[in-house]
Amino acid sequence: MPDVRKIDAVVIGAGHNGLTTAAYLAQSGLKTLVLERREVVGGCAVTEEIDADLAPGCRVSTASYIASMLRPEVIRDLRLADYGLRMVACDPGVQTALPGGTVVSWWSDRARMTRELERIAPADVGRFFDIDEELRNLAAYLQPFFLEAPPDPDKRGIARLLELLRIAKRFRRMRGKETAALLQFLTGSLGDFLDHNFSSDALKRLILSNSLYGKHGGPYQPGTAMGLLFHLLSGGSDEQQGFAGHVIGGMGAITEAMAASCRDSGVEIRTASEVQRINQDSGRVCGVTLHDGSVIDARIVISNADPKRTFLGLLSKSDLDEEFRREVSGIKMNGPCGKVNFVLSEEPRVTGMPAGHSRSERSLFTLAPSLQEAEDIYNQSARGDIPDELWVDCVVASNVDPELVTEGRHVMTCFVQYLPYTLRQGTWDSERERVGDKVLERIGRYAPNVPSAVVARKVYTPLDLERTFGISEGNIFHGDINMGQLFFMRPLPGWAQYRTPIDGLYLCGAGTHPGGGVTGAPGYNAARRVLQDVKIS
Repeated sequence: MPDVRKIDAVVIGAGHNGLTTAAYLAQSGLKTLVLERREVVGGCAVTEEIDADLAPGCRVSTASYIASMLRPEVIRDLRLADYGLRMVACDPGVQTALPGGTVVSWWSDRARMTRELERIAPADVGRFFDIDEELRNLAAYLQPFFLEAPPDPDKRGIARLLELLRIAKRFRRMRGKETAALLQFLTGSLGDFLDHNFSSDALKRLILSNSLYGKHGGPYQPGTAMGLLFHLLSGGSDEQQGFAGHVIGGMGAITEAMAASCRDSGVEIRTASEVQRINQDSGRVCGVTLHDGSVIDARIVISNADPKRTFLGLLSKSDLDEEFRREVSGIKMNGPCGKVNFVLSEEPRVTGMPAGHSRSERSLFTLAPSLQEAEDIYNQSARGDIPDELWVDCVVASNVDPELVTEGRHVMTCFVQYLPYTLRQGTWDSERERVGDKVLERIGRYAPNVPSAVVARKVYTPLDLERTFGISEGNIFHGDINMGQLFFMRPLPGWAQYRTPIDGLYLCGAGTHPGGGVTGAPGYNAARRVLQDVKIS
């Protein structure tokens, strides 16, 4: 006989947004259950061994690997510090290894950054700081939208007027020049912007290194300049603009702390409990059915799965209007990135890394292409080919947190941009290790000791990300970050309020506003929407 248990709310997926939503619901008195398909909580924010046989005890942030915009409200309300969360600011925040043996760093200290620019881009020093100030001011206008639902253009009458006033209030101090600049950053291309403002190729590569991750489109495509603003939104316990941090214990320490907070608030978390179907009756959600046949009744279901998996995979065709299903199927996802994680017998020795850098200052380096090379890499990937050259972002996490490894070992996680979800020739099962080889070969050009130091490695193609973490088409953001899929159009126009066409079914993942990254913002906003609706009903 099926196990029938009635509760108030079921959250599908124990990723960071699902756990955030669950914590707020439980704190407000709702009996909440979280169901996770994997054996561990965390979604893409997990810390795991790379290879238990070849390198036991060596752990790495498997997928997500740097905490950049985790909301201070979530840190505070879930008391994550009390549950062991510690983050160390990345400084430099970005570091690029260039052909020819030069390493360029982006420091938080203005004096130190000035000296760096005078070394590699003397003609661009003043312009760099002017633009940095402009970007920070523009990002501050967008910041308030992060922790609130996007505007609802379908509202009418007084409600519509109030929505317009809410938006206008956020921009009441904006000058005309700033309005034009904001539109330029939201719609223009990163490549054109950098070419117009800077002459140094080294500086352009440094800025490129942190501006397009996980996003479709080469740097000369419209809409790519908004990455400059996105990474200047605030995060961390002190709400710092542009904060990026190493998490002690790896990214899984964030979700482990969230899970502990949830449990102390009364949330039940069940792992190895994959949802097969969301149940509904006459347009009203009534619970879920698990793969083992168990039925769990609930008046509220919140899905932390991406929109495609939720609507096209967990609901029957007859549950939704065919036009709605067609729109969901059109959400742009398909990749475009992968990960390669290494256990090494020695720390990478990057050619040109300054001798005075501390271990933590040597913990990250990006092998960034030029702007045109990046455009070419994307175009190859878009055609379904593994690019000839790869854009690789490397973090040697054990330099900051030696507890991740055993004696004499180091771990390095590598984010690979761009890779196709579907290959034009061959399959990812046959081509997976070729990507690992190409990544290792590229790293070896900049850190020649690395290829011979590999003890173990694990390659995650876009298909592997889909299989492992349940994210459709391997998209780490649950949908591309572009102007057609943001704000009141995320995940779809008319459905950006975390509600769905099924009454009582909500979304709380990165496929909703404000999007991806380990921020907790979608989960926070979704919880507020659910609690508001519960109060109204």
